[in-house]
Amino acid sequence: MQRLYDFLRRHPTWVDSFWAVVLFGLSCVSLPNLDEASDHHGSLPVGLTISAVLSVVVALRRRMPEKMLLVAAAAAVAQLVLDEQQMVADFALLVIIYTVAADGARWASRVGLIGGLCAASLSQIRWADHQASALANVAITVFQTVPFALAWVLGDSLRTRRAYLAQLEERAARLEKEREAQAKVAVAAERARIARELHDVVAHNVSVMVVQADGAAYVLDTAPDQAKKALETISGTGRQALAEMRRLLGVLRTGEHKEVGEYVPQPDVEQIDDLVEQCRSSGLPVDFKVEGTPRPLPSGVELTAYRIVQEALTNTRKHGGPNAGASVRLVYFDDGLGLLVEDDGKGAPHELYEEGGADGQGHGLIGMRERVGMVGGTLDAGPRPGGGFRISALLPLKPAH
Repeated sequence: MQRLYDFLRRHPTWVDSFWAVVLFGLSCVSLPNLDEASDHHGSLPVGLTISAVLSVVVALRRRMPEKMLLVAAAAAVAQLVLDEQQMVADFALLVIIYTVAADGARWASRVGLIGGLCAASLSQIRWADHQASALANVAITVFQTVPFALAWVLGDSLRTRRAYLAQLEERAARLEKEREAQAKVAVAAERARIARELHDVVAHNVSVMVVQADGAAYVLDTAPDQAKKALETISGTGRQALAEMRRLLGVLRTGEHKEVGEYVPQPDVEQIDDLVEQCRSSGLPVDFKVEGTPRPLPSGVELTAYRIVQEALTNTRKHGGPNAGASVRLVYFDDGLGLLVEDDGKGAPHELYEEGGADGQGHGLIGMRERVGMVGGTLDAGPRPGGGFRISALLPLKPAH
């Protein structure tokens, strides 16, 4: 049964053709009886011809509703002109009015409504019952007009319902696309954050390891103890980098079992002291001071402060030269945290701090600005008047709105 129903839905013209044949058959049966009646107007051949035309209208109503409306109107006019009284095939007029109201063009729907409202009046004028009173003729006209109006209202209601459902489907599709776009934006933002974190972790720790490895190779024969100490520093720095990378890459793992203790907490302001000691052990002199009263800060501010200091000291090792030194100042204000990192080296190339890194480098400073912007702070980076490089940041304690 379901297969038959699906077949009929895929071939609506076949269904309409079936009912057209039924309508024409009923017309063929009823017309001879009407022809025998003494009060019947018209001839049998004309009646059969008009019935055949109206049956074709029913068969093709969904394939070309506008054209079939015009054909039905022509058949109705011919019926009036040739004095062929009402017949069973006139039911096709109701069907085509319903069809154009539901599926036809707007002009066809309006023409169908006007024609349907006029049909009963024209029929009553053409074949009026002179024995009935005027009031009775008016009542008959109204009664015959109701089916035409009802057919148009049903068709127009179906059109409105289809348009409403199509609007709902379009809205659902649009919302789905918006959700997908928002998900892609969130994924891109998370990837950017991971990229910044990886840059900070890799750039800082690898630079420390390179400096220590060069120093160990230089004193390997003359001072084995110093070489051993440098190798220990390389080992510790590598383990720290691996731990942080596991934590960052953990967000990319879905459905995997995470062992307890696999990821370390995010660094905070208190670990800046360890960061400075690590830089000192790698051969970079760093003067570190804290002003104000230390107190707990929002996690985003603490992580941002740590990464700024880490990136700044990494840039000093990269671009400051062999004899560069650095200073780090943390200032606790009532409404924020101030950072000042300076060095007396030769400074970074111009393209690394202007226009976001025009040579494709300088991603560390870009990450700094993004981090500071995320917590609603301000950042100033550039060369010092007396030589070297200077990074100044102010991080508010209240989140940005």
